[in-house]
Amino acid sequence: MYRTVLIFLGWLAVALAALGVVLPLLPTTPFLLLAAWCFARSSPRFHYWLLYRSWFGSYLRHWQQHRALPPGMKIRAALVIVVTFAVSLVLVKIVWVRIILLMMMTFLLAMMWRMPVIDVEQQKRE
Repeated sequence: MYRTVLIFLGWLAVALAALGVVLPLLPTTPFLLLAAWCFARSSPRFHYWLLYRSWFGSYLRHWQQHRALPPGMKIRAALVIVVTFAVSLVLVKIVWVRIILLMMMTFLLAMMWRMPVIDVEQQKRE
């Protein structure tokens, strides 16, 4: 039963992570990390798929190895956050929703800014 629940949660997390790629209000990374955790404890096959066969695999492997973002990723992620929230801010006409969106964007950018980035020289050595 425990294994089945973890597999279900893992696939739910993968689905939410995939939605998070296109929806500005849904974070991708926490769901990917949750899926990796669930699959590591329940299904070696699904864990392998997530790390080596899915779109997200290279990022998860990089995070597991270095506990840091690849060079240039922080800027690209920040640009995606700004662009997706800018589209939302243009489409939404309700002032209080715009304020909430701005607060969320600020929070996400602050979190992104705090994440470590691996040094290019360090990455070449490994």
